[in-house]
Amino acid sequence: MKLDELAFFNQQLGLMLKQGMPLEGSLRQLAAGLRDAGLRAELARLEDELSLGTPLAQALDGGKLPVFYRRMVQIGARGNDLPAMLQLLADHYQRTGVLWTRLKGLMVYPLLVILVAFGLTTLLSVIFSHFLADNHGGLVPNSDRMVLLLWVTPVLLGLLGVVATLVMVLPRARTWLRWRLPAFREASLAQLASTIALMLRGGTPLPEALAFAGSLEEGTPAAATLARWKERVAAGDGGPSQWSGDARPFPPLFMWLLRQRGEDVAGGFQNAANLYQSRAAHQSELLLYCALPVSVLLLGQVVFWQVAPVVQSMVQLLNALGD
Repeated sequence: MKLDELAFFNQQLGLMLKQGMPLEGSLRQLAAGLRDAGLRAELARLEDELSLGTPLAQALDGGKLPVFYRRMVQIGARGNDLPAMLQLLADHYQRTGVLWTRLKGLMVYPLLVILVAFGLTTLLSVIFSHFLADNHGGLVPNSDRMVLLLWVTPVLLGLLGVVATLVMVLPRARTWLRWRLPAFREASLAQLASTIALMLRGGTPLPEALAFAGSLEEGTPAAATLARWKERVAAGDGGPSQWSGDARPFPPLFMWLLRQRGEDVAGGFQNAANLYQSRAAHQSELLLYCALPVSVLLLGQVVFWQVAPVVQSMVQLLNALGD
């Protein structure tokens, strides 16, 4: 589901509930104006369940909405403050959506450059291969070897494009890179800290919030650290100031921000979320600004590699004709 659409829906739904409108009618009105077909269908299903008298918590459990979203709505409904929780969710998904949209563009841009370079080099290879294959009466020496050299660059670019596509498609590869690449690592830290802060502000106990965040990050380096923190809280080490030892992938600055708020653990996680979201946005802008000139230089270099053998063969041909 599109995060910006989900954020807009939560903002509008919270306002309608504050004005005293019933939940079922609000869902029906908002779903009619949504562009995301998946979100629209899910809201229609939720409205039908509520109309039949199904409790909200049970109706949410049977749906396809994000796990974190379902959990937070249930917490808001249990605390009789659903509009406030929806507003918090709207802010959370809006910030997350803007950041990850920018980072997705950063991933797509190099892939587009690879595809353009692959198409251009393939076209040049086809044209120049016909020129060299004729051999012009044997006047161009080693023409067969030059034809093979022409196809080296398109083949390498094709393999690079396949690898880049697999990295973007396979969930395990995306997860591995998400915690290791600059900007993506900061965005992951910001999203995780915001998730925990939102759960704590909704009244979720710290061990439960850490356990839930660890389940969302299952298979990542953060999951093991979150599990250790949960065990320490259960053992009596109640705050981040008592969480010592290896905290990877959480950097020292992240831990320092948590400890600065003392007993206000939710405030510490929120401060970390705000800082690392700003860092991720700044780093993504720098990478985008650097991507354009670097891509132009690489594309020019690729074209040069393609043209160089043909220019060399034409020089040899002209020299042979002159002799």
